[in-house]
Amino acid sequence: MQLKGGGKVRKALMMIICVALGAGLFFGVDRMWLKRVPETTDEQVTLSKIEKAQKIIQESYVDKVDADKLMDGALKGMVAALNDPYSVYMDKDASKQFNESLHSSFSGIGAEITKQDGQFVVVSPLKESPAEKAGLKPNDVIKKVDGDEVASLTIYELTSKIRGPKGSRVQLNIERGQSEKELTVTVVRDDIPIETVSHSVFEQDGVKTGYIEITTFAEGTGQDVQKALEKLEKEEITGLILDVRGNPGGLLSSVEEVLDPFITDRKPFMYVEERNGNREPLTAKTKEKKEYPAVVLIDGGSASAAEILAAAMREVEGTTLIGTKTFGKGTVQQSLDLGDGSQMKLTVSKWLTPDKRWIHKKGIEPTIEVVQPDIFSLSPLQSAVILKKGMNDERIASLQRLLEGLGYDIDRKDGYFNTKTEEAVMKFQKTAGLKETGEVNTSTLKKLEETLTAYQENVNHDHQLQSALDFLGKNQ
Repeated sequence: MQLKGGGKVRKALMMIICVALGAGLFFGVDRMWLKRVPETTDEQVTLSKIEKAQKIIQESYVDKVDADKLMDGALKGMVAALNDPYSVYMDKDASKQFNESLHSSFSGIGAEITKQDGQFVVVSPLKESPAEKAGLKPNDVIKKVDGDEVASLTIYELTSKIRGPKGSRVQLNIERGQSEKELTVTVVRDDIPIETVSHSVFEQDGVKTGYIEITTFAEGTGQDVQKALEKLEKEEITGLILDVRGNPGGLLSSVEEVLDPFITDRKPFMYVEERNGNREPLTAKTKEKKEYPAVVLIDGGSASAAEILAAAMREVEGTTLIGTKTFGKGTVQQSLDLGDGSQMKLTVSKWLTPDKRWIHKKGIEPTIEVVQPDIFSLSPLQSAVILKKGMNDERIASLQRLLEGLGYDIDRKDGYFNTKTEEAVMKFQKTAGLKETGEVNTSTLKKLEETLTAYQENVNHDHQLQSALDFLGKNQ
């Protein structure tokens, strides 16, 4: 969607992984390089100061200095001064990486990451990505990559460190929840295709409910949703579930296209608020509401453009939201090409819900709160050593939580491998057709991972989805 105001048209993006830079300052620096201007304004005095500092460094520093690195450093300093995790200056390499994430496919782990309060936080792993398969979860905090501390890195330095050739491995040390111990997660990098829409039909007692999952809002997502909807309506569905759980956002233009079939023009579906306080209403073109009811599934990994969709559906059409509170990102970034392969993405405005609420750092509460079983937050267990009775560490605590989630009798989850844990492991091994040793070796780890994945992918265990189906069944 293009935002229009004051005769200007700009392409806006709602992105999660960003850092910071000020547009006015950057363009000033650009003018400094292209043309010397009389020092008659505060801005020109500032630019002259920057130019003088650069000249002093280039002429006087003990070692030879790369002028491009100096410029990048100056721009990154402006980024830090803004203290905004959603604005960013990207050099040529970072810019290329960012563009690849919006088009076709790229090699990496497939997770959206932001920086909050100086920490790198996983917003959400992409559906079916290596990150999801390895067990990364929303709100995981990344502390180390391949053993190196990452606190001093920028967001794009971090993602460059995480990305790599297909088939290679990267080790992440993460903090999760209230655990005092770091977890180690090894992810095998792979191609990350940008396939953002999937659909299916759930049928019960002759009643057909359509289901559309949107994993991110990229170019073409709106068209794919429209195609999916047409197929579902040919199946004569009597209700629809839109699933944006774990959806970290994407293009603002994309979410408008997705919303178009579902909301009417009775009121704006969002407002864009500029820094001067002016609010621009954005309104759909649709005149008539769908005949069948809809539900939107949300969770803590639903962010940015996904929140625009959820708020619009709820506040324009009264659609029921089921799940847990969303992430809470209420700002708009504009992408600007700087002409040399680099670019900047600057926070230029806020977005407000149809009821003019700003949900930034607050999120959107569900109409009906449904929390998934604890096992849905668990990751596949990883260990290079055999786990056995008498050991005590975080991996065993994860093992105990996993066994309990699968229905085995566990009397402690503090990481101490006691007799009860050994008995539970033996029962699992018997059920899985493995040798009953009571020790967790490679074959047991593999079978545990397969069992966990199968459990989490079984729609009958998805409490939020089942609640949506029940709700629609009663309201069709």
